[in-house]
Amino acid sequence: MNEIKPINQTKLFGLNKFINELIQLYENNNLPNKILLSGQKGLGKSTLAHHFINYVLSKNEKFSYSVSDCEINNENHSYKTILNGSNPNLILIDVIPEKKFIDINQIREMISNLSKSSFNNKPRFVLIDNIEFLNLNSINALLKILEEPSQNIFFILINNNKKILPTLSSRCINFRISLTSKESLNIANNLLNEKLDETINKDLINYYLTPGNIYNLAKFGKLNQYDLLNLNLKEFLKIIFKNSHYKKNDLIKYLIFDFIEFYFTKLDLSFSTKFHDKHDYFLKKISETKRFNLDEESLFMEFEDKILNG
Repeated sequence: MNEIKPINQTKLFGLNKFINELIQLYENNNLPNKILLSGQKGLGKSTLAHHFINYVLSKNEKFSYSVSDCEINNENHSYKTILNGSNPNLILIDVIPEKKFIDINQIREMISNLSKSSFNNKPRFVLIDNIEFLNLNSINALLKILEEPSQNIFFILINNNKKILPTLSSRCINFRISLTSKESLNIANNLLNEKLDETINKDLINYYLTPGNIYNLAKFGKLNQYDLLNLNLKEFLKIIFKNSHYKKNDLIKYLIFDFIEFYFTKLDLSFSTKFHDKHDYFLKKISETKRFNLDEESLFMEFEDKILNG
């Protein structure tokens, strides 16, 4: 299974209405220069941003963006230079793998690059993914450039439904991205060219998973040779904890949080105040673990002991 990332995903599935809205705003000279794309992680927000940026940058190039097909041409010059990191009109910022936050040096480098003259007259874009990982110093440095950005520079910030400082959100126009569970499954089917409801148990995908989560789940099952069609949610979680997969795979670690929350919704909690209390307790622990970037292992072990084996 090939690795699919926002930067190399040339086909945009299921988000046509959102990119068409951005294109219309741009063509009417009404596009805000500070945009917040908000929604659950895995919806395709970053992929959407890359497609829109390619639409703008490839307008007068060969093999320009196909609006009718929502598709980037592999032969397009802007696409190729973005892939190899040499496009002068796009600055990408995300968490560096070995770090926990987007640090201030990344923002300072971006500001320095924007202060230099452009090699062409095309718009310039700054795409910041996972903005919940901006630390306080990074945010303060970013706020200064957001207050009065230079002409023809557009900031697109990706927010995964996390709480961010009002001083940051108030400076941006918020575009909320959402999909139904059916739309998410259809997008995942297109990404993988499979009928996932025939290879993954409905107990695992028949709820609020995003296309990215479903894709990662399918990929995880194939890599580890797990028969996901014949595993229910409880059995799947037991395997994850038994084999400590969350230590080896960050994508699965974040997926577990969703599965734990969903596990409680599947139970009939009305008969037991104890289960209500446990539900509230673990939801609070999940929230705190995500918010403060705490060690998740103790949470997973406690859930396994008190709920799965309780």
